[in-house]
Amino acid sequence: MIKQPPYLVTGDTIGIVASARKISSEEIAPAIKILESWGLKVQLGENLFNNENQFSGSDLERASDLQQMLNNPNVKAVIMARGGYGTARIIDRIDFSHFAQHPKWLIGYSDVTVLHSHITNHFETECLHAPLLFNFTKSEMATASLKKALFGEKIEYKIPASPFNRSGQEMAQLVGGNLSILYSLAGTHSDIDTKGKILFIEDLDEYLYHIDRMMMQLKRSGKLSNLNGLIIGGMSDMRDNTIPFGKTAEQIIREAVEEYDYPVCFGFPAGHIAENFALILGREVELTVSEKEVKIHFNNR
Repeated sequence: MIKQPPYLVTGDTIGIVASARKISSEEIAPAIKILESWGLKVQLGENLFNNENQFSGSDLERASDLQQMLNNPNVKAVIMARGGYGTARIIDRIDFSHFAQHPKWLIGYSDVTVLHSHITNHFETECLHAPLLFNFTKSEMATASLKKALFGEKIEYKIPASPFNRSGQEMAQLVGGNLSILYSLAGTHSDIDTKGKILFIEDLDEYLYHIDRMMMQLKRSGKLSNLNGLIIGGMSDMRDNTIPFGKTAEQIIREAVEEYDYPVCFGFPAGHIAENFALILGREVELTVSEKEVKIHFNNR
C-alpha cells in the first residue's frame, strides 16, 4: 500500500535544499517568509548557497544536504529551492533506508521528477509535484494549493474542457512529472511505473520533434498502452526547426495515444507555468473528463 507522509502542523520544520542549480539567499527570501507565515520553522541545508559552476555545490555537497534532511527526525518535509539540472547526478548517492521507515513530504517539480519517480516507484511513498521556492511568488493560488496539500486539506480541481480531451472517468494512482526527465530515466533504477496509473506530464522549451521522440519512446516501451488516464500540464515555450515539424505539442501527444480508450485531459494548470497547482503523486485520484469540464479529485486519507 502506498505510504502517506504525515501532514504538517503549526510549529513543524521544513528543510530547504538545492539538489540541482545554484540559488542565492535573495532569490528565496520571499518564499521563506511565506513558509514562516504558515507557522512553519525553516531549516537551510548547510551547502544551500554553495557554488560549483551551474550547480549549488558539488555532487557530494548537494547529496549531503538532502541526506541530512531525510535523516533528521525534526524535519517533517523537504522542499527544493529550484530545478535546472543535477538531481540525477546525486540520486544514487542517497541512502533512503531512514526515509523508507519515516517518510516525509518531498516537494518540487521539473528536475525534482527524478526524486518523485524514484520514490513513488521504489518506496511507494507519496510526494508533491508543486512550486519550488524559486517560484513561490508567481501565483498566490498555486502556492496556496501547496499549503492545502501539506496541511491535509481537501484537494480538488475543476478546469474547462479542451478540444483535445478524450472523455471518460477513472480512479487510479497518479504518477509522473516532467516529460524530458521521465524520458531520461528510462532503463534506470528510477524509471517510472505507469501500469494501471494515471500519468501526468509537462514540459518546457523543447523542440516539437523531440516531444514526438519522447512520446514514441513512452509508447514503444509500453508506458502509454497500460495507463488508466493521462493528464497533460503546461507544454510551454515549444520550439520548432526551420523546416516545421507540422504539429503542435498537443497534437503530437494526442496522436500518440489515439488508439487507446482511457480519459485524456489537456491544459491542466501545472508545470513550468505560473499557475503550477500542487499534485499529490502516488495518491489515488478520480479523473473525470467530460465535454464541458475536467474534475480531478484527490481521495483524502
